[in-house]
Amino acid sequence: MGEPAMVKSEETQKSQVDSETADRFIAEKRIGERIRRLRLKKSMGLVELGKHTGLSASFLSQLETGRVVPTLRNLARIAMVFSKDLSYFFEAEAAAMFRVHRQKDRVRLPQTGVEPPTYYFESLGYMVPDRHMDPYFAEFLPLEVSTEARAHMHPGFEFLYVLQGILEVHHGEHHCTLEPGDAVYFDAGTPHSYQCAGNKPAEAIIVTMHQPPAAPAAPLRQVGPSMLARPVSGGPKGSGGSTKQNGAM
Repeated sequence: MGEPAMVKSEETQKSQVDSETADRFIAEKRIGERIRRLRLKKSMGLVELGKHTGLSASFLSQLETGRVVPTLRNLARIAMVFSKDLSYFFEAEAAAMFRVHRQKDRVRLPQTGVEPPTYYFESLGYMVPDRHMDPYFAEFLPLEVSTEARAHMHPGFEFLYVLQGILEVHHGEHHCTLEPGDAVYFDAGTPHSYQCAGNKPAEAIIVTMHQPPAAPAAPLRQVGPSMLARPVSGGPKGSGGSTKQNGAM
């Protein structure tokens, strides 16, 4: 009789979550760190937070350092002070973005759609998924007299900084000559082009910044005769990248 009971006891233990696993699960949520960030963001001390929540400063300090685990009631008090929902403390946190791109790993690509190309470029951000801007290193070659730079356009904005050489930039009706240290920022939705203006290649850093398409305006309601006699308040309100090395340039 004793052996079956022992087997049953072992099976029961295996089906239960042990305290170490539970503690590790709580620690992974970094609840104390989240509370501390919220407090410091508001430039609030432990004593002040204690006055708002009814919790002692010493308890809050232990809570932030992970030495104690809050009850849902205490966590709710803290959440209400910072106008947060309880789910804020349990949602997955986005990992901070940090990517290094080594020069030896970059790929040198020619200007697309032009033969021979007037410049070559290397993506400096190809390893970053869903990026909001595209940085490039570009080398512009001296052109023959009969060659003209091909204009292009794309959504968003563009920033260009000349490293060496002389570079001409054409943007709609604007034309300018840039030398090392010069920079230009412009709307990329206007046709623009670049052209080496010296006998030696020009080099530049180019950053294209994405611009999400504007949300369509809400349809206007038809105003009936009864609404014309009173003022109408309100109205319609207006409201990125792949991992490939080539992009809009």
